[in-house]
Amino acid sequence: MKNLKNFPVKKKNVLLRVDLNVPVIDGVITDRSRLYIIKATVDKLRSNKNKIFLLSHFGRPKGKFSENLSMKFLTSVLEEVLLINKIYFLSRCFGNEVNATKNIMQPGDVCLLENVRFHKGEEQNNLNFARDLADSYNIYVNDAFSASHRQHASIVGVTNYLPSLAGISFINEIENLDKILFNTRKPTTAIIGGSKISTKLILLNNLIEISDNIIIGGAMAHTFLLAQGNNIGKSLVEKDLISDAISILEKSKKFNTNIILPIDFFCSTSIDDSNNIKKVDYKNILPDQMALDIGDKTIKLIKEVIMESNTVLWNGPLGVYEHKPFDYATNTIVDIIKQNAKISNITTIAGGGDTIAAIRKAKAEKDFTYISTAGGAFLQWLEGKESPGIKALKENDFS
Repeated sequence: MKNLKNFPVKKKNVLLRVDLNVPVIDGVITDRSRLYIIKATVDKLRSNKNKIFLLSHFGRPKGKFSENLSMKFLTSVLEEVLLINKIYFLSRCFGNEVNATKNIMQPGDVCLLENVRFHKGEEQNNLNFARDLADSYNIYVNDAFSASHRQHASIVGVTNYLPSLAGISFINEIENLDKILFNTRKPTTAIIGGSKISTKLILLNNLIEISDNIIIGGAMAHTFLLAQGNNIGKSLVEKDLISDAISILEKSKKFNTNIILPIDFFCSTSIDDSNNIKKVDYKNILPDQMALDIGDKTIKLIKEVIMESNTVLWNGPLGVYEHKPFDYATNTIVDIIKQNAKISNITTIAGGGDTIAAIRKAKAEKDFTYISTAGGAFLQWLEGKESPGIKALKENDFS
């Protein structure tokens, strides 16, 4: 697959697909990570005197213009993040306005295009729309790994009309995720949390084949415990997936993978009741109680497993992270990794919104080997699937 590390791009008009779909609360960007990770690609293209047009989606406008989902507010923020004095902004993402601006831009200049999802053709992967997107450029660069699990025009369709290659952060993401899938240092431990098995069935089935240990936390664990015949009180559970949980447990034996479930919990009568929290072993959950976080005995067990591992993958919180004090276990595991991973030479890779939030809260970003901001694309890669965006780049046969 051609990429900016092995394929020179100089003095071209470049359509650069990035992911600027940043979280915004009350008009304030709460996480700029996706802005910073494109800097290496932008800098490389600027140093080679290309004219760069940034294309991204923002929110879910469903093919219609929405003023509150315009990309325009990002112009000044990108100037600050990318250390550029002036970034042009266009109210459309293709057409005459692009061509006119291209003519006044100087080599190394950057232009931000309007939200590509304002057009229905984007999510439909309409080839006519893709051709319109490609029309003004010499080359296409995809630096939006986090959006490349989508079969969209700006990810897939446009590669039919332009020489196409991967950006620097795109390649970095693949290389780091491949450390887990193909070049892992054994023993490998996966920590998988979250509320539903249904969203991570394929992931668990794939990880069983490559991991030595899989630690399951969050409400996902309740379904496994129920499948083993344990009482779980009023805890969140997916009863219709009990057979799937049993199948995963049986498959783990076949591959000699150690599945580790919680052995104790912090329980209460509801998420909002923080005054009557009980610490109980997994066999002693009362009928009116909900398991809301894993307990100290389980945390101790997880620490022991981490310290015996050379590679640790983490996706998903271990309790009801968004409700204090049930963020305790997740925060404690972050601290364990923060204190021990580098000293013990443990490769640590993390992904998922709540997991990353916990890592940032603890100021532990530098203590992890790699943190993926790719969301659904991160999970798809770990499921062993090749994303549409990667496939499109590999199949691009323009010279």
